[in-house]
Amino acid sequence: MKTICLYFEIHQNIHLKRYRFFDIGTDHYYYDDYENERSITETAERSYIPSLQALIQMAHENPGFFKVAISMSGCAVEQLENHAPNVIELLQELNETGCVEFLAEPYSHGLSSLANEESFKEETLRMSRKIKELFGQEPKVFRNSSLIYSDDIGGVVASMGFKGVLTEGARHILGWKSPHYVYHCAQNHDLKLLLRDYKLSDDISLRFNNSSWSEYPLFADTYMNWIASMPEEEQVINIFMELCALGMFQPLSSNILEFLKALPACARERGISFSTPSEVIANYPSVDSLEVPYPLSWVDEERDISCWLGNGMQREAFNKLYSVADRVRICNDRRIKQDWDYLQASNNFRFMTTKPSSWNMYRGIYDSPYDAFTNYMNILGDFINRVNNMYPSDIDNEELNALLTTIKNLGEELEVKDKEIARLNTRLKKLTPSEDQPTSEKKTTRKSKKQ
Repeated sequence: MKTICLYFEIHQNIHLKRYRFFDIGTDHYYYDDYENERSITETAERSYIPSLQALIQMAHENPGFFKVAISMSGCAVEQLENHAPNVIELLQELNETGCVEFLAEPYSHGLSSLANEESFKEETLRMSRKIKELFGQEPKVFRNSSLIYSDDIGGVVASMGFKGVLTEGARHILGWKSPHYVYHCAQNHDLKLLLRDYKLSDDISLRFNNSSWSEYPLFADTYMNWIASMPEEEQVINIFMELCALGMFQPLSSNILEFLKALPACARERGISFSTPSEVIANYPSVDSLEVPYPLSWVDEERDISCWLGNGMQREAFNKLYSVADRVRICNDRRIKQDWDYLQASNNFRFMTTKPSSWNMYRGIYDSPYDAFTNYMNILGDFINRVNNMYPSDIDNEELNALLTTIKNLGEELEVKDKEIARLNTRLKKLTPSEDQPTSEKKTTRKSKKQ
């Protein structure tokens, strides 16, 4: 039986302000508050709120049948909590329907998976805890920023206990293979891979309102006919996109939400189901390993990481940022930690791209990639100075590694002790009689002795 795995991403760019060279050392606030509030409010009103209302309606009208998966970045959560808390409330309402699975991703929506394994693990687990706090779910499946994946990343993700990963069904990786199967990581066969069907996904997120497209206008029954006509053995159809595609990339006037709401009925008529990623992993066996020696993503025609690290400016900014990753990880300064998250966000590097073919060349306040690079490096210069003031750069790597090892060992010892305390408390409760039980037993014993 064919099944559709429908997934949406929620992420919000953190907009930096104009920051001059002469601001270094004097101004430690880097953000355009007006633009951040304006952009998240606009996105919420035009996309998130109507889209989530539509998903809630679909869940109520198709109980137990319609399923969807959502992942959120920590940056998006913070912006929504500050400026659009009603979106969080709608997500919680959607969660109550039982139709949604929340996935884990890096808190910053950054590129730490390509630079620093420990930082990558830390922010992924931190985002998982945030999902648990907001929705009561413990994520079992992981999706990286922009679906970035490689064999090495898969190995790290598997070591964190995740059962599956969402990534791109890139043609240069698949070759003759189809994305409509479950695969597994080349480094760990227990980690399953769900591959995005980029054509079917982009038909909705990029082409739906394009009047010059040969399939325009696209109707739900036509879309489901495409899926139903696929070979019988190709049973898993992964449709992944950003939630803001509904309302922002494709305006509501295009009837994109009416199209979406019609999908469950059309699917049911053709014997096609909906599944969450965890359900797909549990119900469909892996057919083969998938070797991905170099990182891929869902961005641009190349489906690689060149939109973030394709030129010298981007690599210089990237290397300089992650040169202080270990120092940031051990600091306890809340402002430093938050700035670290926001400066990691992948859009900061995408603004610096010089690729003429890069889709969606929006650069915010910047006139050019060189302008974006200069502004970011000014901010980064101030940020690194603040980090070095806490942990001086003259501390050599060996000393820093020793400190990190000590901290890690102490953390592991505390975790073991916490588990032992919990075990002993549980045992103590079992051994300690209840208030009622011992009293009655004692009385009975005394009476029997008198007799």
